[in-house]
Amino acid sequence: MTIAIIGAGPAGIEAAAILAGKHQVTLFEREDKPLCNLRNKAFLFPDFSSADVLADQLEAKLSHGNITLKVATPVVSMQRTGEQWMLTTASGETAAFDKVLLATGYRVFDAHKKEELGYGIYKGVITSIEMEEMIKDNQVRNNMGEVPKQVVFLQCVGSRDEKSGNHYCSKVCCVTAVKQAIEIKRLHPETDVYIYYMDLRMWGQGFEEMYREAQEKYGVNFVRGRISEAASTFDNRVQIKAEDTLMGIPLTMNADLLVLMVGMCASEGTASLAQCAGIDGLYRFAQSLSPHMEDNLTAQPGLYLAGSCKRPMCITDTVQDARAAAVAIGNE
Repeated sequence: MTIAIIGAGPAGIEAAAILAGKHQVTLFEREDKPLCNLRNKAFLFPDFSSADVLADQLEAKLSHGNITLKVATPVVSMQRTGEQWMLTTASGETAAFDKVLLATGYRVFDAHKKEELGYGIYKGVITSIEMEEMIKDNQVRNNMGEVPKQVVFLQCVGSRDEKSGNHYCSKVCCVTAVKQAIEIKRLHPETDVYIYYMDLRMWGQGFEEMYREAQEKYGVNFVRGRISEAASTFDNRVQIKAEDTLMGIPLTMNADLLVLMVGMCASEGTASLAQCAGIDGLYRFAQSLSPHMEDNLTAQPGLYLAGSCKRPMCITDTVQDARAAAVAIGNE
């Protein structure tokens, strides 16, 4: 049986490694290297293990002789032809496969769309992805190259948001903010850190403990409220106007960095290929048959799903979902 897997992230690689034991697998990746979303992380929650170590472990699985990796090869269309799927790449190449696994992952919300928060306008406003890069380099700095005296995180940017059109929770933002806050305090204990939240969803094992540790050990400040506006100050800091919804009072404060916790959205590949195959679902994610017993199956025969092409997932859930998808494909 020949199998195509579209997307060389954690889901695609893990599924490929399992299926390669008995089948020929071709792994298509639109970027010039695999695991781009994982490689831009520093440490993983809840144990603060190295993202690079996990990425190395996954990438080592690509050495299997039955796996062919094609990087910088976006799949632009897929069509059911008889008993097979015909895939077409951006260069016009076509190939037929018995089974196809869609593992096209996610992209982060474009923070430019939230103009009131000043991303792309004020230098002190960054995204959680940019903060992760700073932490990875051990260089958390403000726009003047100095260690920040005050850092503010804002939750739910592009998630649970009527204006952006994304009503869903992105699931990982709350715990990521807590993780990054702890990492900043470890690097720079003198920095004051605030997290503005709608409500904290610490849903995983060990996550509530991280939240408690952030407060009790590291002195991270949690403010239930929303930031309505950000602006620049005369000394190149960011002025924030907000409301403390627990106290019912308006707040104004200055920060060296305002970190926007951008949510997870369907990637370009997910949206276009799901629509092409007729399995597009809510918010441009791909639609499985059922979130319970048939979550890796689709309404199209021979087409399967794994990972965050379906909905926001953490890496742990993504890998487990990929293993389930491999079992589903191998059993048919």
